[in-house]
Parts: sequence; C-alpha cells; structure tokens
Amino acid sequence: MPNNGRGPAVAQHGRSRALLYTQRNREMTRPPVPPFTEGTARAKVQAAEDAWNSRDPERVALAYTEDSEWRNRDEFLKGREEIKEFLTRKWKKETGYKLKKEYWAHSDSRIAVRFEYESYDDNGQWWRSYGNEMWEFDANGLMCKRYASINDIPIDEDSRKISGT
Repeated sequence: MPNNGRGPAVAQHGRSRALLYTQRNREMTRPPVPPFTEGTARAKVQAAEDAWNSRDPERVALAYTEDSEWRNRDEFLKGREEIKEFLTRKWKKETGYKLKKEYWAHSDSRIAVRFEYESYDDNGQWWRSYGNEMWEFDANGLMCKRYASINDIPIDEDSRKISGT
C-alpha cells in the first residue's frame, strides 16, 4: 500500500476507512492505540480525517468511547449518542463538507490537531472554518475527550482551497 508521503505508520495502518477495530475482552479496540509515536499519531489523524469526510455519523461515532466528552464551539456533548445527533445536524446544514486535518503534536495518549474545512449553507454561501482540536484516548485507542475551538469566515466559491467538495 503506498504511504502517500505520510510516513511508515500510515503505510502500516493505511487509510483504512477508520473502521479497524476488533473485539478484545468485550471492549472495542481502535488501532493505533497509545502510547503513540509520531507515526502512529499521524496515522490516527489521517484515519479521523477519512472518517469525518465520509459524513457518516455512525462511522465517526465508533471512534469515541461510549461516554466521550466533547466541547465543539459552544456545545458540550457527552457520549456516542449525543455525538451522532450532533454530527447528523452538522452535516445537514454544512453541505459540500470537505475537511483537512494536520498533525500538530502528541504525547503518550494525547494528540493535538489543526484543521480547516469548507462547506456551504442553505443560501449557497461558502464558508471556511479553521480550528484546533485536543484529543485524549483510552488504552483501546478510542477517543474519550475532544475539545475543539473553531472560527468561520465566509468565502467565495472560487476561493476554495480544499478539493473534492
């Protein structure tokens, strides 16, 4: 599998549609798992980007613990069900959504990410959103905390930077 210039961990873990998990002692495991190396942290970021770009709330929610804590802008969420409801609402109003995540830093069980995404609203206005996320993972590689700060700017359609929308 080509590594697309993203290093050996992405080649090893692949752009696997972020659905790699196994049942181990009745607990879901989502590789790569902590402790992270730079390579496995980058693979985790790429898997998240791929999952979010699917715009499938069920698929995305599987990356989080059942009791995962979120702050997204001014919303505070708790658990997979609230995450799924949030993502369903989000992608109903953010048409043409396309996201790019970038690894920033990591520790044994945490990853920091910057991102930008583009979408348009019901009035046809395009938006570019910039943000930072702080992620914390449990021993099984599921995200137990996600804190996101996001800013939006209106853009013209011909000013889009992210392809594929």
